[in-house]
Amino acid sequence: MTLERIVIEPQVEATAVVIWLHGLGDSGAGFAPVVPALGLPADHSIRFIFPHAPEQAVTINGGYIMRAWYDIKSMDLHDRADMQGVMASELSVQALIDEQIAAGIPSERIVLAGFSQGGVMSLFTGLRYPHKLAGIMALSCYLPTADVLPSQLSAANTNTPILLQHGEQDDVVPLSAGLLAKEALISGGYQVQWQTYPMPHSVIPVQLKAISTWLQQRFEM
Repeated sequence: MTLERIVIEPQVEATAVVIWLHGLGDSGAGFAPVVPALGLPADHSIRFIFPHAPEQAVTINGGYIMRAWYDIKSMDLHDRADMQGVMASELSVQALIDEQIAAGIPSERIVLAGFSQGGVMSLFTGLRYPHKLAGIMALSCYLPTADVLPSQLSAANTNTPILLQHGEQDDVVPLSAGLLAKEALISGGYQVQWQTYPMPHSVIPVQLKAISTWLQQRFEM
């Protein structure tokens, strides 16, 4: 399925792309305002893409229909994510990455990012994507496979830098869930940068400053 999206082009020709996936019940519009807040150089060449997840019923919300990358069946970390839905969304996100590559952006110049459910998808998709990515950024999230790495990992992204950020007062995705993801990744030999902030399930200005620095390092700006 082709994902609808918000695209923010740089002032110069794009040579890099950040695909940023939103959380449960949100849309691409929820994170599009972060672009000016990142304080990137005026002449940066990063295209930002904020896709919208499809609408579907979400079990933990009483079957209410909302934008979601996958169904959430319970709050139990080991039975939270509907893996069939995760893999269906993975195909859509992969197609979006492939579309950018076909448009002339090398995979090594693409960062896959996401918050909450979107962070889950950025981790899962990025770890399994068959071509080298510039980086994977996963905010306030967990591994859909709980405390183990997904199956069918891609050797192409074994050395891809991964940024994990989490709120110390997160009552939606507990800090412990993020720590499990971090430990599983480190045990798997991945290059993980782990940062925590005194915040709930959200994004704060000091965090965006760190994200900006990390992105500029990925794209050698």
